[in-house]
Amino acid sequence: MASILDSVNQRTQLVGQNRLELLLFRLNGRQRFGINVFKVREVLQCPPLTVMPKLNPCIRGVAHIRGQTISVIDLSMAMGKRPIQDISKCFIIISEYNRSIQGFLVHSVERIINMNWESILPPPKGAGRINYMTAVTEVDGELVEILDVERILNEISPVSTEVSAELVEASVERNPHGRPVLVADDSSVARKQVQRALEAIGVQCVLAKDGREALNMLLEMAKLGPIKDQIALVISDIEMPEMDGYTFTAEIRNNPALKDLHVILHTSLSGVFNQAMVQKVGANNFIAKFQPDELAKAVQGAL
Repeated sequence: MASILDSVNQRTQLVGQNRLELLLFRLNGRQRFGINVFKVREVLQCPPLTVMPKLNPCIRGVAHIRGQTISVIDLSMAMGKRPIQDISKCFIIISEYNRSIQGFLVHSVERIINMNWESILPPPKGAGRINYMTAVTEVDGELVEILDVERILNEISPVSTEVSAELVEASVERNPHGRPVLVADDSSVARKQVQRALEAIGVQCVLAKDGREALNMLLEMAKLGPIKDQIALVISDIEMPEMDGYTFTAEIRNNPALKDLHVILHTSLSGVFNQAMVQKVGANNFIAKFQPDELAKAVQGAL
């Protein structure tokens, strides 16, 4: 099963082309789910798990894999559904999010598909606020849900959004109040994390749920006057439906009215990313999620 990812190095060439590859899997039942291959290190048959006391109930145990101890999260339980049964016949997806490695327990893994981000759409409006999707797409006539893994991980092990007192005091001295920062991210949890961190240093945020929405907001602002009089800088995720962060950044740089904006790419792609692509599209900075002090320093430096 690990061979499913053998050509992951070739897949780095997809970034910047508004394309991605999804690893399809199932939990309990027929519903298909997807995860970006760029987040996946390995897929393997679920090994024996060691149950540890006082762990979150969604963590079925820990596995010892290649010299590392990795928590294995039952994705079905994490979404409030029944636990996956007979885990010895199931699989774990080893992934890296926000500078940490974890295993996701799934019932079965299907295949990898190559997609265009334009085919990845925001969740239906009728999905409600209590859902674990950042996006949806269609494969073989069936709906595929792309999970908001950042929300799942934050519910199991919450991330601190507190900025250190020293940086808060420094922000008061610098008086960064004024133009807001545009934040583009498809995860509602990630948007709130960034917003809390920046508001702690006196910086207000304008929020967009994907690159397409963020670009449209900037274009409308540019009609009213110089964009830098209205927006201090842009913070963008890389993985977003309809338009990814690389393409969004390239669109900014190619538009005379937007090209001088400072752009920070802020993403959970912490272990594997294409530094050459970051430079190619013209981003000013790249920060792996989520360190509030690091983000605050980058924003203060840009301001």
